[in-house]
Amino acid sequence: MRLRWLQANPALLATSALEAFASLAAIYLALRAFGQPVNVALACATLGACASGAVIARVAGELKSAGQVTERMIVLTALNTLLAVLAHKLVIGWLHLDVGGDWVRAVSQPLWAFGGSVLLAALLSRLVAWVARRLDLRDENAALLLLGMIVLALTIAQLLNLSTLLVPLLAGVLLRNSTERPWVWPRHFGTAGGVLVLMLFVVVGSVVTLDALLVGGGLAVVLLLARGIAKTASVFAFARWSGIGLRQAAGLSLALTPLSGTVLVLLTDLQLTHPGFAPAVVPIVLSAIAFMELLGPLAVQAGLRLAGEHRPEPSWRAPQAEVAA
Repeated sequence: MRLRWLQANPALLATSALEAFASLAAIYLALRAFGQPVNVALACATLGACASGAVIARVAGELKSAGQVTERMIVLTALNTLLAVLAHKLVIGWLHLDVGGDWVRAVSQPLWAFGGSVLLAALLSRLVAWVARRLDLRDENAALLLLGMIVLALTIAQLLNLSTLLVPLLAGVLLRNSTERPWVWPRHFGTAGGVLVLMLFVVVGSVVTLDALLVGGGLAVVLLLARGIAKTASVFAFARWSGIGLRQAAGLSLALTPLSGTVLVLLTDLQLTHPGFAPAVVPIVLSAIAFMELLGPLAVQAGLRLAGEHRPEPSWRAPQAEVAA
């Protein structure tokens, strides 16, 4: 995510802010209209507002997509995840105050999670930059070392009760904007990335139960409809100002649809901090994730094709026509 692009195109940053807050508000109001308590609607709003970076990146990689919509999809997903994680931490802090009456924990936990994640992310980005100056990251051994550093950073984040989503995200942002030189990442991540995304779908599918679908399926549909309308309206609102046409805006709206692993991580965090409250939220969120397991990747693919940015490799070459003498 290039910060200078956001500075040069403030409409993109405005689109991100409107898309995130409109999604939060739409989900909250929709669930409240269907009789859900304030805390349940608020928690579902923060969980349902963010997009899935893993699914988006994988589909874009498979289609070899490139262009304005692809770049905006990646940037908006990164910003969306950042805002969703921050909002989720604030909601957890609010629950500490509203449910437990612990105002000290309500204030200190979000500050610690964000501040500590920033420091750990800065350390990770410095370490990766130091390794990159001495090793070729396209080498298989260097790639394994890079993955090991990321896993170590995530382990430390989990032990210190920091955000395992913010640490790698902020480290990537710091690394990308610390130098003008483009970063060349190892091709091994293509195969490894495919396996990891497959594992992600297996893990997400294994936690979804029929009971959850029966209890929260209807409200999950309400959540997804409100979310989709909010994201689409936000993208179209600033489409012309940000420099894209209506067809590209439609493709970008579809590409922001996926809802998967990011939400599952945030939901796990909620279950650990508020085990008594989480059961009211789990059926709705897990049902929404289950519905988007198939629809999300298809929506990204449709959006990139609609925008005309997919670059599929031909699997066969048509024979040249013979011209009769």
